[in-house]
Amino acid sequence: MTRRNWMTRFLTAAALSWCEAARAQTSNRSLADAVGDAERAFADSMAKRDLTAFASHLSNEAVFFSSPDGLEVLRGKDAIVEGWRRYFNGPTAPFSWSPATAQVLDSGTLGMTTGPVRNEKGEATGRFSSVWRLEPDGKWRVIFDRGCNCGEA
Repeated sequence: MTRRNWMTRFLTAAALSWCEAARAQTSNRSLADAVGDAERAFADSMAKRDLTAFASHLSNEAVFFSSPDGLEVLRGKDAIVEGWRRYFNGPTAPFSWSPATAQVLDSGTLGMTTGPVRNEKGEATGRFSSVWRLEPDGKWRVIFDRGCNCGEA
């Protein structure tokens, strides 16, 4: 192989590798945007007082850590809906949340969102973290969720 052929093949391989890396990064960014959008829709279900919409964002096997110490755990969609039903009573939500960041594994199957939790006055009172899974029907659903009243939000 001549030096010129070798150099052409090397540059072609490098360019293809760079393009693949750029495509994967763009794809991952798109998936992270999709997970962030799912989190915003999930939070919007609370603002709109729509327990059915809230439930639609939960995986059947979701786990919610329901107490600040993480010792109380709600397992499964039905238990979470029953445990959260009280937050949907009344005309205004007792709290709200929104993602400050979202990330997705390179495999594109698991994502995580985190951000502030705010009281009804809009004051930051804690933080949440949610783990999302891309389910077989193509929808992102929460599989783990934990909030904390951890001082600075």
